[in-house]
Amino acid sequence: MNQQEAKAATGAPATLWDRTRRLASREILETALRLFTEQGYDETTIAQIAREAGVSQRTLFRYFGTKEDLLGGGQERFGQVLADTIGEQPAEAGVWEVLRAGIAAVLALHDSREQALERFRLLHDTASLRAGWLEKRLRFQEDLLPLIEARLDAPAGGADPRARAVIATAFACLDAASMAWVAGDGKGDIMDLYDECLAAVRG
Repeated sequence: MNQQEAKAATGAPATLWDRTRRLASREILETALRLFTEQGYDETTIAQIAREAGVSQRTLFRYFGTKEDLLGGGQERFGQVLADTIGEQPAEAGVWEVLRAGIAAVLALHDSREQALERFRLLHDTASLRAGWLEKRLRFQEDLLPLIEARLDAPAGGADPRARAVIATAFACLDAASMAWVAGDGKGDIMDLYDECLAAVRG
C-alpha cells in the first residue's frame, strides 16, 4: 500500500500534493487511452504520451512502471483487489458467489463506463496485450487457488482439480462477457453478461 492509499484507508485528508498527484495521474491515463484508441497501442510511444500529457518521461514512469500499466493503473492492482475481496467474503458464501464479488470489485476500479469499454476493446484487439493478460491471468488463478480450495474443503497444493476448474471457469466467463460487451458497443451491464455466461456453463 502506498502513502496515498494508506491515508485513504485511515480516513486522513488528502494533502495538496496528494490531490495534485492524483490529477496528474488521471491526466496521463486519459491521454494514454486517447492515443491508444486513436492510433493503436503498439503504435503509441511512451515519449508521445509524455509529450501530450505535458510531463517528462521520467515523471510518467514515476506514476506508471510500464506502458501496460497505462491501461489501468497496473494489472497487479487487479490481482490484489480480486484476492482481497474474495478473502473478505463471509465464510458461508459459496465459491461462485465470492468469485463474482471479486470480479465486480475489479470492474468497479474503472473511472467510467466509457473508460472500461476503451480498455476492454484495446485488450481484445491488441495481440501483445492479450498475450500479457493471459500470462497474468494464469498467475492470478494460482494466487486465488488457496482461497477457493479452503471454501471447497479441498486439500491445499492444487492436487484437487475442482478449485482450478471453478477459477478458470470464472475467468473464462469474464472474458466471454467482456468480448460480448465490446461487440455490443458497451450496451447493457457487463456483470449481467457474466451471469448469463456462468448460467450457460453451469446449466
